[in-house]
Amino acid sequence: MVRKSSYFLGLIVLVVIVSSGFGSFQIERVPGFHIDENEEINYSVPNEDELNNIDEKVSSVEIPYVGKTFVGFRQALAFKESRGILNMVNPYGYMGKYQFGRSTLRAVGVYDFKEFLKNATWQDKAFKALIARNKWELRKEIAKYKGRVINGIKITESGLVAAAHLGGAGSVKKYLRSNGRNGFKDGFGTSLKSYMKKFGGYDLSHIDADRNATVKL
Repeated sequence: MVRKSSYFLGLIVLVVIVSSGFGSFQIERVPGFHIDENEEINYSVPNEDELNNIDEKVSSVEIPYVGKTFVGFRQALAFKESRGILNMVNPYGYMGKYQFGRSTLRAVGVYDFKEFLKNATWQDKAFKALIARNKWELRKEIAKYKGRVINGIKITESGLVAAAHLGGAGSVKKYLRSNGRNGFKDGFGTSLKSYMKKFGGYDLSHIDADRNATVKL
């Protein structure tokens, strides 16, 4: 009888210990990695027909690189100009991911505009050639105004080069010489000031100023 009582008593103690162990267990939730009971997650994926009909222009979008390197500058400006779409032509006739006008393309040695719109290498080379030209056109302004603050924007080499890409080196010179009073906006209302701010501080030092820079095709 004593043995039977001891057996049942031990069994009861074991059950209590195990139960208390499970009772102390709590579910931890990491913020941002859970949903509440009343929340729903809705998502969808394209079917086979939708995948086949995706606009090829969207697939050519390039995501800007992080950092203040030349590559970062190139990709950030392309994304701003056209979302990085290689064959983009805007309502004003500007072409490619960097949005070149025809006269500018001819100046850097590109005459086959159809090939240009599908050739990423040509577009990158044309962009680099234009930077070299704009650095030469703005060489005095870069030396004189670099580090100054105009309209709350610190003047940098890359900011001036980007502004020249938007409105031409002549517009940048007028802006600087008027201390920011003589501004410029393109057909979409984008200003030189916004480009000087957005693209300031990138390293373009490895590209030499060259008045006659052209694309080597």
